[in-house]
Amino acid sequence: MKNKETNFGKLFLNTALVMLLAGILFGCLAAASYIWPGFIKDQLGFISMRPLHVSSALFWILLGATSCVYYALQAIFPGKVNAKLAWLQWGFWLIAIIGIYISYFTGNFGGREYWEFEPIWALPIAISWLLFLIQFFSIVMTHKHWPVYYYMWMTGIVFFLFIFIENYLWLLPYFNKSLIKDMTIQWKVNGSMVGAWNQILYGISFFLMDKISGDRKVGYSKIAFTMYFIGFFNLLFNWGHHIYTLPSLPYIRYIGYAVSMTEWIFFARTIYLWKHELINYHKHYAYFPYRFIMAANFWVFVNLTLALFMSIPAFNIYTHGTHVTVAHAMGTTIGINTMIILAATFNFQGKELEKGDGFLTQNYWILQIGLFILWVALLGAGLEKGIWQMQATRTLFAEMMAHLKPWFVLFFVGGLLTTLGILGLVIKLFKTQISVTRSHQNRNT
Repeated sequence: MKNKETNFGKLFLNTALVMLLAGILFGCLAAASYIWPGFIKDQLGFISMRPLHVSSALFWILLGATSCVYYALQAIFPGKVNAKLAWLQWGFWLIAIIGIYISYFTGNFGGREYWEFEPIWALPIAISWLLFLIQFFSIVMTHKHWPVYYYMWMTGIVFFLFIFIENYLWLLPYFNKSLIKDMTIQWKVNGSMVGAWNQILYGISFFLMDKISGDRKVGYSKIAFTMYFIGFFNLLFNWGHHIYTLPSLPYIRYIGYAVSMTEWIFFARTIYLWKHELINYHKHYAYFPYRFIMAANFWVFVNLTLALFMSIPAFNIYTHGTHVTVAHAMGTTIGINTMIILAATFNFQGKELEKGDGFLTQNYWILQIGLFILWVALLGAGLEKGIWQMQATRTLFAEMMAHLKPWFVLFFVGGLLTTLGILGLVIKLFKTQISVTRSHQNRNT
């Protein structure tokens, strides 16, 4: 009897879901420290909770995107995945995660912004991603006519590895001996890296549109390839608006500003798709992947509005380094990236999750409402702080933070609701997996 192919999409998905749960746990603990200063300071402290939250959220996105690509590849090319490469890739991720968590819990930092763990643990991540790249090309190169999502996945995988390596240029004396060079690389990398994994996630979206609509032409349409090239263009140059406040050459800032304005195309396209989807709202509403795609489109609309304002230098001076930046990051991470991954996850889990029951619907809306409250709270706190830091005569920092406490309380409430919504959805996913596994076992016996 032939052995059944390992579902590597499910393997990476379950690992990603654990990272998601860890991310929201540490996020709630970090948010609590804003309301109750000194909260579990002796046990962990904000200095460790923040990077634990950030790294867990990043790993959720990266592992979730990897999971979706594997699910798609195994659906399109059954039996073609190299099991040894996939297991090695997962194993290196596991080594990195364990090492990074130990690094944070023991207070051994040494990295840079968003990647604050000891640099040695970046090596297994890089090896794992290289194996992913080899796996992807060994499979898709056998296919002659590529839909747009192949190009998006390829671009995202290749450029993420390149940018991730670039992220550690600060280890070289040429960069770490110059504060400006060091900061420029870090801020540039963080902007470009988002563009890389966005390519993977946008590719997943187009793949899902193909499946949901039943129209295989979507992935080959002109508008799809136009979107790919615009996204690729932004990946290459959009980072310029991340370094407005650094003393870089003026033309870099001008190019960054001009390129970031091309996102108006995304903005206009979102409105168009939103109107188009509303026509089919009642037809597909019970299908949960469709709901999450609609939610992602809403957050694209909201976040691009904020991003476009942040791209204006005069406005960026007030928002840079404040909670407005965090609002943008949270809206993107949860509102767009997480919704796309959840859409794919609910799609790949099979017919058991196709029709939304009361529990799913309730948690879906708890998540959306909680995230919106969280986003508004961060935006309000950030704008107040931005105005404070640009005043000629400032009050004390402690007084300013005390004045922001109502926003932080609202932020905590929004975060708690977001956590409850995500927790309910994750529980449903795991319960469905367990019931499906038991069903298969009963059939085999």
